[in-house]
Amino acid sequence: MRSLLVRWLTRRSRVPRILRATLALVLGTIAIVGLAAPSSRGETGAATTFGGRAPEPNPPTKSPEPPGADNPTKTFPDSAALRAQGFTLYQGSCSSCHGIAAQGIPGVAPSLRAVGAGPLDFYLSTGRMPLEQPREEPMRSPPAFTRAQIDALIAFVSAFGGPPAPTANPSAGDLALGFHEFTLNCAGCHQIVARGGITVDAQVPDLEQTTPQQIAEAVRMGPYLMPHFDSAQIDQHDLDSIARYIVWTRHPADSGGWGIYNIGPIPEGIVAWFIGLAALVIVARLIGERMDEPVPTPNPREADR
Repeated sequence: MRSLLVRWLTRRSRVPRILRATLALVLGTIAIVGLAAPSSRGETGAATTFGGRAPEPNPPTKSPEPPGADNPTKTFPDSAALRAQGFTLYQGSCSSCHGIAAQGIPGVAPSLRAVGAGPLDFYLSTGRMPLEQPREEPMRSPPAFTRAQIDALIAFVSAFGGPPAPTANPSAGDLALGFHEFTLNCAGCHQIVARGGITVDAQVPDLEQTTPQQIAEAVRMGPYLMPHFDSAQIDQHDLDSIARYIVWTRHPADSGGWGIYNIGPIPEGIVAWFIGLAALVIVARLIGERMDEPVPTPNPREADR
C-alpha cells in the first residue's frame, strides 16, 4: 500500500503544466472569494450565538430615549379608523406574546406601553417582529406587514404613550464626523464599515439595508443587546453624521486596491497567505523537476580514459 502511494505521488503528471497551474489558480481564487463572502442577508430562524448558547428570552428592557429638545421627529398617520385596524392586527399577530393590552407577558415579551412609535416602526419595518419563537434573536427579514398595516399598528400601540420617533437626515451630517462617531460608538460591534459581526450572545447585523430613519430609531432605542444613546451622548448633528457615514460605507472608495467585501483585516490576512503560498508552490513547481528514473552512476573505467 505504501509503495503504491509513493508511486502515485511521484509519478509524472499527464496533465500539461500550464493547465495544472491554471486550475490551481482558479481553485485558489474560488476559495478566497468563498472565505471573504459576506454573510447572507435576511436570515430567519433561531439565532446562532457565541459559544453555541441560546440567548435569554428577554434581554433587559430599555426605555427608548426621546429625541433631544428641538430635534426633528418622524410623524406617522393616526386616526380612529387606523387605530381600530391596528387593534385587529395586534390581536391576531402580537397579543399572544405582548399581552392583550400591550402590557407584556413576564418571561415571554416586554410591555409595549410607553415605548412610542420609534421602536414599533424599527421592529416592524425591518421584519424583526413578529417572531416565530420568543427565544429567537430578532433578525432582519422581509416585513410581515405592508406599510399601511405597520402604520395601523403604530397608531394603536402609540395610543399607550411614549416619546416621538427620532429621525436622521444624512445630507445635514458631516462625513468625517460620522466616521469618528461611528468608530467611537458603533464599530466595536458593527465593524468599521458596518458589515456586522458576532458578539457575546448575539449576531451583530450589517447595516447595508438600514435606512436613515431606522438608524435614528436604533440609536435612540437600542434594539436587543445594543445600548441606546440619548441626545447628550449623540446629539442630532452626530446622528445625522453617523447616518451619512453608514450610507457612504455601502460604496466606499477602495483606493488601496481590492476591497474584499470590506469586512476587515482577517480576510485580508487570509488572502495574503493564500496568494503567497500559491505563488511559492507555483514557482517551485515551475523551476523544479521530479526525477522519474534514477540518476546513472558514472563508470570508473570510463572516467579513467
